[in-house]
Amino acid sequence: MNFSQSSCAEISTFLEERKKALDLEAAFLPELAADPRKGVQNLFSKYKSWLLKVEQEKARLAGLYRMERQLSARGYQLIAGIDEAGRGPLAGPVVAAAVVLPEKFFLPGLNDSKKISHKKREALYEEIYRQAVAVGVGMAEVEEIDRINILRADYKAMERAVAQLKPEPQYLLIDGNGAPKFSLPYLPVVGGDGLSASIAAASIIAKVTRDRIMEKLDADYPEYGFAQHKGYGTAQHIAALKEHGPTVVHRLSFDIVRQCILENQ
Repeated sequence: MNFSQSSCAEISTFLEERKKALDLEAAFLPELAADPRKGVQNLFSKYKSWLLKVEQEKARLAGLYRMERQLSARGYQLIAGIDEAGRGPLAGPVVAAAVVLPEKFFLPGLNDSKKISHKKREALYEEIYRQAVAVGVGMAEVEEIDRINILRADYKAMERAVAQLKPEPQYLLIDGNGAPKFSLPYLPVVGGDGLSASIAAASIIAKVTRDRIMEKLDADYPEYGFAQHKGYGTAQHIAALKEHGPTVVHRLSFDIVRQCILENQ
């Protein structure tokens, strides 16, 4: 691009397109820096700040890939991260996700789903599905949770998520201090959603998937506020339980739900 012959608006469009494409090639910067126009200098300054932030984000994400790099050095190429959402709520299913990321994968903002805004999670969810080698989702519904307990149901959901992966992974990184007995090599990682890029991606898929389920249930049971609290035991939710009693999507095996039933009798 000939910057000296281009308007500020044209240069701005050029730079914005590079940002969207995450194109970090910057051989043109000296020419931009030499342009005497004040508007161009403002664009140059903002673009340099953006480049710095991207480089910082690349360094952060490089840290998130440490475990994957170590496993890759041992010969494992298809590494799945596994995480769940919904272990603690009083209602709705528990959802697990398994994600295999490409070896070279740069997704700015990728992090533990709990540290990301709703809007950012939704955007990352779409990008993970678009770019991942494989994504699997597994669930355990309320009936199963009540029948076999939440821990076992959680493990069942993880097993179902892994079974959905095509191609089959070679190694599993699992958030938490326990895991089902997989036939594949695996490693539980405490706080894994903040230590592994694959687990972080799985945490986003699981969280967004479950949130959408709870938002749909909100339409069926509007008096409980599922869209707001996603089934967790907030004061609003407990008050609704005491007033209206449990629905078929409530976990009757949970102490708080049982107590609300007693108080509602």
